[in-house]
Amino acid sequence: MPNIPHRATLAGVLALPLIVGAGFLGWRAPQSNDRGHGVAPPTAPAGSLPVGGTSYKVPKGALFVSPSGDDGAQGTREHPLRSLGRAVARAGSGGTVVLRGGVYHESVDVPRGKRLTIQSFPREAVWFDGSSLVTGWRADGSAWARDGWTTRFDSSPTYTKGARPSDKADFRFVSPEHPMAAHPDQLWVDGVRQEQVASRGQVKPGTFFVDEGASRLYMGSDPRGRNVRASTLGIAVTIDGEGSTLRGIGFRRYGTALPDIGMVRVTAPRITVENVTTTESATTGLTVVAAHARVRRLTSSRNGLLGVHANTADDLRLESVLLDHNNRERFKYSPVSGGFKITRSRTVAVVGSTITDNLGKGLWIDESVRDITITGDRILRNAHHGVSLELSARALVAGNVISGNAGDGLKVNNTSDVRIWNNSMSGNGRTLGLDQDPRRPDDPSVPGRDPRQKTPDPAMTWRVEKISISNNTFADARPGTPCLLCVADHTGKRDAGRMGITVNGNLYVRRSASNPRTLIMWSNRPFGALDRFRSATGQEARGAAHDGGTGASPEGALDPAIAARANTATALPLPADIAKLLGRPAGTRHVGAFF
Repeated sequence: MPNIPHRATLAGVLALPLIVGAGFLGWRAPQSNDRGHGVAPPTAPAGSLPVGGTSYKVPKGALFVSPSGDDGAQGTREHPLRSLGRAVARAGSGGTVVLRGGVYHESVDVPRGKRLTIQSFPREAVWFDGSSLVTGWRADGSAWARDGWTTRFDSSPTYTKGARPSDKADFRFVSPEHPMAAHPDQLWVDGVRQEQVASRGQVKPGTFFVDEGASRLYMGSDPRGRNVRASTLGIAVTIDGEGSTLRGIGFRRYGTALPDIGMVRVTAPRITVENVTTTESATTGLTVVAAHARVRRLTSSRNGLLGVHANTADDLRLESVLLDHNNRERFKYSPVSGGFKITRSRTVAVVGSTITDNLGKGLWIDESVRDITITGDRILRNAHHGVSLELSARALVAGNVISGNAGDGLKVNNTSDVRIWNNSMSGNGRTLGLDQDPRRPDDPSVPGRDPRQKTPDPAMTWRVEKISISNNTFADARPGTPCLLCVADHTGKRDAGRMGITVNGNLYVRRSASNPRTLIMWSNRPFGALDRFRSATGQEARGAAHDGGTGASPEGALDPAIAARANTATALPLPADIAKLLGRPAGTRHVGAFF
């Protein structure tokens, strides 16, 4: 996969890619305090509270900002400032800025060396909106024109300003079917998003065109008596002050260019983002390119490319995050699009979150990520793989519901030391695919290494090996899927037995014995029945299979009678470290996720 920027491009230093990993055998999931990864996932629904639904305490000495304020004022509750930018400039490090309800139209930088808390006033809805009202339209044939349109965005189709598309098709972000994806211009009519087209001749109702040469904006829908808004700003906020907090605020409708990475940007260590909504960015809602970030109760939806991007984001924790309906601009599924992609990072957790209905992969961890915890998540109905672990190492994937994804439920590609326990997977393509391809970390022509680590990095073998798979339910593969559990070395050098894969205590459910006909593909050996697989390989001593009946629910739940039998007859005792992460007693016998 191509490089995804890090802080070098964002603050003069952003430019790197994405991948995942976490543990096996002797490895144990990280345990720590409230900023660590050893906390059981939350039980409340994922996502931010509604904008205006938070009630953070207002500390003494806080600076106040209001859309009706004055930037020459004192910044008190009675005499607030007008803009967040002015408040950031006035505030001392360690201070708090409180935003009164309303809509703000600005781009703000929190500078290095200034630690701030930026929050909404209790129970007041605060939105940062990157769009402006557009008036002054005139009829132009069958369309409408607005003269003097001077807003300009970078339309580079890569993460590097001014760069041309890659000469390799697999590394191009934009497909011929959707050539305007990288153009950040956006237009809405009465809140309904319009589609950008490439020429005046393509303009029709529901579309718009930016003629930069003539400084003219065209739209196909009649604007009379309607609210027409267009993006006029590209970035909402960049947080470069270490230890800062952003909470209780919504961000929408910024024309974020690909080289700018995200509408909300975390570029310094130890930033907390909490109860924040990011929506309708032209590309990505939130980007994290620094260590020790905590993202809690984020909703990132209906963005042009991704809900969340992260790179060189060591010790990153996403908790109770909702990522849905992203990639509205229809970027290619590879090299990047969908819910969340992270690359070149160490110690990453995605916990208690919902990643659903994204046009691309749900959760993609790629390019030398190590020590990954993916627990208690619901990863549903994404247009490609639900979870993809690629070119990484040391991952724990446990207690998740992975259902209804068009690609694989979980794909493990050139990734080592993975424990896959107690997941409910149903209605996907291949339920679980383990794939070895020819890419090697010692090949300098292949991207994906973390340049911060020595080369070769002994922690990154890029080999499918040391994989344990237990207490999962594999159910209801999509029609035409070749197998429920699929293992393949596409280099032809190792069979599944030599990869160090351990499979035991899983439940395989098919609506009929012919769908799919192959229950397990063990390298080039297909097994249609579990007892044949067991006798041939010595695997799945406790595993069970069930053919016929109603299968699983759309979100992975099995018939209670089938599940109850499997819990006692099939499941292995839950290891203590996994049990702690899932909030269950050690030794619990249970197949699938804990609904």
